[in-house]
Amino acid sequence: MDLEGIAELPLHSGRVPPWLAVIMKRLAKAILEVMVLEYGSEKVVERFSNPLWFQAFNNVIGMDWDSSGSTTVTTGILKEVTWSSPELGVLVLGGKGVRARRVPLEIPVASEILGLDTRTCRELEKASRLIAKIDSSMLQDNYTLYHHTLLVSESGFWTIVQQGMNIEKKLARRYHWRRGTSFYSDPHEAISGYKHDLVLNLVASESSGVRKTILDIVCSKPESVVSDYARIYNVVKKQKPIVDYITSTSTGLVEYRSSLEKRLVVYKPLPLPKELLSKLKKLYEVYPRDLDELLLVRGVSAKTLRALTLISDLVYNEPPSTRDPVNTPYDPFIYAYAIGGKDGIPYPVRRRDAEEVIVTLEDIVREARIGGRERLLALKRLSKLRTYFIK
Repeated sequence: MDLEGIAELPLHSGRVPPWLAVIMKRLAKAILEVMVLEYGSEKVVERFSNPLWFQAFNNVIGMDWDSSGSTTVTTGILKEVTWSSPELGVLVLGGKGVRARRVPLEIPVASEILGLDTRTCRELEKASRLIAKIDSSMLQDNYTLYHHTLLVSESGFWTIVQQGMNIEKKLARRYHWRRGTSFYSDPHEAISGYKHDLVLNLVASESSGVRKTILDIVCSKPESVVSDYARIYNVVKKQKPIVDYITSTSTGLVEYRSSLEKRLVVYKPLPLPKELLSKLKKLYEVYPRDLDELLLVRGVSAKTLRALTLISDLVYNEPPSTRDPVNTPYDPFIYAYAIGGKDGIPYPVRRRDAEEVIVTLEDIVREARIGGRERLLALKRLSKLRTYFIK
């Protein structure tokens, strides 16, 4: 399953009642055990990089089918289950709020439990830092990240699931990544959500020229760059007429002004020239060879990248993509019919039904471990579960 991308969900409040949390943990563990037996731990981790499969899993264990909590609660349940059952060969790190910042501390512990080498440990740390930075700075879509989870298998294969919120629109957006994905060229696919008119998308394939130009800019003399930026900044602040800085026909000028005003939406707010000069001096000392090095420099914020992109656009004629990377995939709502949902949609969770599903799955795991003919029968029963789920 190759899909990774973004899912967008309404912000919901409320908590999972304790009795339902117990059911969700048992059900999640039973499903993971079946999957590890059938596919292996690496494939299990890969599945969670698919936002649609993630949502279906969330629905099956009884969480709301359309809630932002489908990310925070589901990954929280997975974290508890995997750390209490390390024999699964899968561990979930991080979480919501302050727990997201604990990932660097949890990686060495997880690596020791899973038997991962030092090189893989460093790869996990770098991926965690970079992906958090990319979805908050390289893709500026007005969603503030507040959740970051890393799933890793005993083979070192990883998936990262993080979520941002847009308070104004009362929506949450979930970002999925997996090992092997290109970080800087259309990394998000199979995206479910609402399109926005303008975002600053520096990871779009059509932004490749901007990415190269930004690297060139930060490796240029800071004073020269800020001189150009100061002129643009004055134009934005309407301190000088734009005709002082462009050459065009009268008709072209009108078109340019209209285009500029539209594009400036994705650049605001911009840092002051002095503030940018301070950042550029620091970057010039580092002299980053690639985007990885640039993004990992402390202090390179979304605002800094907006300023560099504006220079790329207006000085070097390399405009960024303003395309919101969203499409409309199938709806995994049918899986909410497995045992119901926390908020009563499509119906309240039925404890007896949930218990039956759990016992069935646990029986399958026991039988699958026997091997031979009994294992084949167990797998046949497993294949019938999907029919049971969608009735």
